[in-house]
Amino acid sequence: MVPNGQRGINFDHAPFSPVHRKIAIGTFMGQICDGYILGIVGIALTYATGALGLDGFWMGLIGAGALFGILLGSLLGGIVIDRVGRKTAYSFVAIFSLALSVLQFFLSDPTTLVAVRFLLGMCVGADYTVGVALLSEWTPERIRTKMMSWLMAAWTFGYIISYFAGLLIASKGGDMGESGWRWIISSSAVLALLTLIVRVGSPESPSWTLAKKGSRAALDLIHRHLGTNYDLPEKKEEKPSASFFRLFSPALWRNTITSCTFFLCQVLPFFAISIFLPVVVKGLHIANPHASGMMYNGFTMVGVIIGILIADVISRRAFLLWTFYGAAAILTVMTVWQNMPPTLALVLLGAFSTVLAISIVAEWLYPPELFPTELRGSGVGLTIAASRIGAGMGTWMLPVVMEQYGVTVTLGCCIATLVIGGLVCQVLAPETSPRFMKSRSEATPATSV
Repeated sequence: MVPNGQRGINFDHAPFSPVHRKIAIGTFMGQICDGYILGIVGIALTYATGALGLDGFWMGLIGAGALFGILLGSLLGGIVIDRVGRKTAYSFVAIFSLALSVLQFFLSDPTTLVAVRFLLGMCVGADYTVGVALLSEWTPERIRTKMMSWLMAAWTFGYIISYFAGLLIASKGGDMGESGWRWIISSSAVLALLTLIVRVGSPESPSWTLAKKGSRAALDLIHRHLGTNYDLPEKKEEKPSASFFRLFSPALWRNTITSCTFFLCQVLPFFAISIFLPVVVKGLHIANPHASGMMYNGFTMVGVIIGILIADVISRRAFLLWTFYGAAAILTVMTVWQNMPPTLALVLLGAFSTVLAISIVAEWLYPPELFPTELRGSGVGLTIAASRIGAGMGTWMLPVVMEQYGVTVTLGCCIATLVIGGLVCQVLAPETSPRFMKSRSEATPATSV
């Protein structure tokens, strides 16, 4: 108990405790499940094409259905959790993900499957928003950057294991008949159930409670989960407007544009290429699409680990710029020189996968740093919504463009997207890395008043 008149320890400086562990595991499980939901559709469609009579248009639309759903789910989810809190949505998205994953098993009509994938995408989008907000607002300050970086590793792990799980289930396809693809696409229900079990009983965010219900309610929450020797941050500020339109105010519009653009320009080539990787690899004349796909996914995981390790070593701006331009340069070489030796083609494919995977580490790390607490849910939600325009359109149109114009034009669009992302970040992206902001402030001489 803190003596009267004395302040306790800022809860942001608390050691990693059971409440932090619960929220971290729940959020990480959600990310694994989200990645799996988005990745499993690619391998499922490989085996559903004949059973459902799908052409390139329907393959692209079903593949992109969840991505378009993320757009609406993240946008609405961000607005909702900034008004009603994080706690309830944190469990409800897992419940709906479980129900919709199971429902996929019973579908036979492509139109209905697109609709269910869209709803499942809404759950994923809402989960992105609430998970990022709740974890960033509970995690102790000293490990926050690393924790948010590892979120992308969890998502990538789920995305990658979906590829191998799909192949494993497909290997049993002879025993399942034409229902093999159903078992593949609905297998995400297992991870959704595990996520729900872990999340039951998770607490509300102290930062949101402070902003909406006052210091007394926030302090009670902190005492209940961390102990009575912990307190709110000493600095008290007037509550600024939490209006959604404040994201476009003179103080925040650069952050908003940067957040939406960098995310969009990363996910468009990531999803377009990875979901239909066998098609892209075949277009580049690389032999054995499944082996190349396993290698590509393996290097994706390696890239995410590298990204996490260097996230605090270089500035946020440098991180964004060299990954955008580096991925664009590698993909340009692969696109222009399509008859290169097979070994070199595989090396460049692995290099591209690694650099692109390094870049996506910033997706859960950077946006929460760009927005204040009272607008963090709305800002991150808008960012994810904007990014799904690129991801959804890229995934939907890739098979169609590939059929009509070939691999050169298709990959040229991906290159242009990466270059645009780099240019926007070079002009607008603010530095948010605590280490580099501190170094800059120390290097700036004080001015007398």
